[in-house]
Amino acid sequence: MPMLATDISSPKVTVIGAGNVGGMLAQRIAANNIANVVLCDVVVGKPQGIALDLMQSRSITTHDRQIVGTNDFADTKDSDVVVVTAGLPRKDGMSRNDLLKINAGIVQDVVTKAIAQSPNAIFVVVTNPLDVMTYLTWQVSKLPPQKIVGMAGVLDTARFQTFIAMELGISIANVHATVLGGHGDLMLPLPRLSTVNGVPITELLSDEAIARLVERTRNGGAEIVKLMQTGSAYFAPSAATYVMVEAILRNRHRIVPAAAYLTGQYGLTDIFMGVPVQLGKVGAEKVVEIQLTDAELAILHSSADSIKENIDLL
Repeated sequence: MPMLATDISSPKVTVIGAGNVGGMLAQRIAANNIANVVLCDVVVGKPQGIALDLMQSRSITTHDRQIVGTNDFADTKDSDVVVVTAGLPRKDGMSRNDLLKINAGIVQDVVTKAIAQSPNAIFVVVTNPLDVMTYLTWQVSKLPPQKIVGMAGVLDTARFQTFIAMELGISIANVHATVLGGHGDLMLPLPRLSTVNGVPITELLSDEAIARLVERTRNGGAEIVKLMQTGSAYFAPSAATYVMVEAILRNRHRIVPAAAYLTGQYGLTDIFMGVPVQLGKVGAEKVVEIQLTDAELAILHSSADSIKENIDLL
């Protein structure tokens, strides 16, 4: 088994799950030259083949990062960041919560093996149902909660921003949006805090248009699943995950919406869910509290209740 480069100054990221999201994420990390990558999967040959393909692209994308594919968690030893993408994807007509028990078993197994090799790693969870799997990762790993974050809000916010830009026919570079809550149908897009070059979208779009975009955002993943029929989104999810990994590895103190552990913020405790989080080398450095209206807070709490119901099922 080929090993990673011996340069101990190079960060190491393990991506568990060599599906579309995992493979694309490995490509983004290596091509942007931020870390060596270990791609780990249970399917013999699959991660090795993807890794070899990615290694052969290095002369084209001009980076010197090492990418290793493996079925052995020993190769993930001493990772700085572990990204959990392993699990079954959604199929048409299936909710994220339908995946709960199947993916819970997978996540418990891979996190147990990963933490044994990398006890100091930061874990970024992508597997659905996202918020519940992030909580499970914390329980299984027994790490401090700030070392566990879930990828959801970056993706949900990107979808909202995309739909706003498409509706107005403007550059996405001018659009900034905010989406909180669980990664599901009860997420909380915040139109009053979403702007186009500083102008709130509430001044640019009708209430009817905004309501339509909010609903489309909540069903953004399901819309893609329905169109693809045999798969689910992976370009945007891998890009969203890359943003979080890069913020952690480069200690950027970047504030992004992500599933973080709450200890009273927004009136919620003992739960991971999407809120603005400052990310750096220690993981979730702090949760940023936004002043919400009573109506917004009620939606956020409904989203939290749904997450807690599924946590109780575990």
